[in-house]
Amino acid sequence: MVKNKLSVVLATRNEEKNIGSCLESVRQLADEIIVVDEVSTDKTREIAQKYGAKVFTVKHNEIFHKTKQIALDKATGDWILQLDADEKVTRELAGEIKKVIELSGSQVTKYQNTQKSKLSKLYKLFSKHQKLIVKREGKLGTKNGEVVAYFIPRLNYFLGTPLKYAGTYPDGVIRLIKRGKARFPCKSVHELMEVDGKVTWLYNNLEHHDSPTFYRYLQRANRYTDLIAKELKKSDIPANLLFLIHYSFSKPAFVFLNLYFRHKGFLDGMRGFVWSLFSALRLPIAYFKYWQLEKK
Repeated sequence: MVKNKLSVVLATRNEEKNIGSCLESVRQLADEIIVVDEVSTDKTREIAQKYGAKVFTVKHNEIFHKTKQIALDKATGDWILQLDADEKVTRELAGEIKKVIELSGSQVTKYQNTQKSKLSKLYKLFSKHQKLIVKREGKLGTKNGEVVAYFIPRLNYFLGTPLKYAGTYPDGVIRLIKRGKARFPCKSVHELMEVDGKVTWLYNNLEHHDSPTFYRYLQRANRYTDLIAKELKKSDIPANLLFLIHYSFSKPAFVFLNLYFRHKGFLDGMRGFVWSLFSALRLPIAYFKYWQLEKK
């Protein structure tokens, strides 16, 4: 039996603090590593090259998913694992990926049925999460046919420790795909891949270390609210007192209460409170930025 080749692809920009640990986590998994870098001014490209990555340099694009799509297009493997530089593949996830990319269609079905039975609570959680995504997106792949893409559950680390509540888990992301069967629409901030085929789940976690310090969190939040402000402008949201009040009080209050109480953010202690609070505060900050753009 011929082994299926796996390409690991990343889009990067000034990720010297993260990319080494990310690539170390896939050193024994990847047959090929592709890094498309947006003209980093640090040592991102040099570190990637030390891990044997094929490194390409492109101009910075505000829609970062366009750079991610370039990385997908350069992959030559039968399967592609798309990662961000601040993510790490656990040993358990690496083993699961190695297994599923070698399974035939009937074997995939058998494997999924076994996982559903063994990990019924996780399956119910993942299924609920996927239904919410379908409701938001309108469509997600096909119900039948060949499995060509996998959701991977992300365990988000906040201030050095994983968050387990406040709506942060499973944070399913489509990352393992069959080459040519999925793509980024490249239209918005946090968009889902479009998939030509059936999508299912892997059951082991991908670690996400995007906010090791509060300073790092605020840096990322600042960039994210910039993008939200631009989306508000594209959507032609009114810039008036009524909407200012709505985005300053009612919407953030709903988000905070939803994350902290309904999704049990209080069980994550102080970090759960901070996460819930600042997730809610993104809305008024983004609206203030949008207001400023409109007034200019």
